Amino acid sequence: MKISSFSMLLCSAIVAVSCTTTKSYVINSKSGTATQGTAAFSQTGKNVEMDLNVYKLTPGIHAVHIHEKGDCSAADGSSAGGHWNPTAEKHGKWEHGEFHMGDIGNLVADKDGTARLVFKTDNWCLGCKDDSKNIIGKSIIIHAGEDDFHTQPTGNAGGRVGCIEIK
Repeated sequence: MKISSFSMLLCSAIVAVSCTTTKSYVINSKSGTATQGTAAFSQTGKNVEMDLNVYKLTPGIHAVHIHEKGDCSAADGSSAGGHWNPTAEKHGKWEHGEFHMGDIGNLVADKDGTARLVFKTDNWCLGCKDDSKNIIGKSIIIHAGEDDFHTQPTGNAGGRVGCIEIK
């Protein structure tokens, strides 16, 4: 136990690139779909990377958002609440002005329904004390449709076909 505590203290004190926290989760299918896959989150220093691998989607474009509650219990995913928006911004695209902290973007499922999205940011953290950055206790929702990045407050992305509780 002392070695483990010492290692954690050393990692925190150094804040070195080699200190990485990784968490992996399974996607829960929602709304009667067969959506499957995994989501992995890694934090190295101040950067968090999400690696989302999804299978059995309808071919085409699907929005991906972080939602405010880490609860995937409802059959339609509604228990995850709305988009995570701790800074009270308008819905949008990260590269273009205003956006919710949960506005991730779109992923494209190929003809077999397989998609991958890798997203990296220093605006999130895994378990830090800053509630405006901490994604633990939130959920990732994969939507049935594409995010148009304009319609408020959701991007007109449609129903929820996959849900991941970030614990």
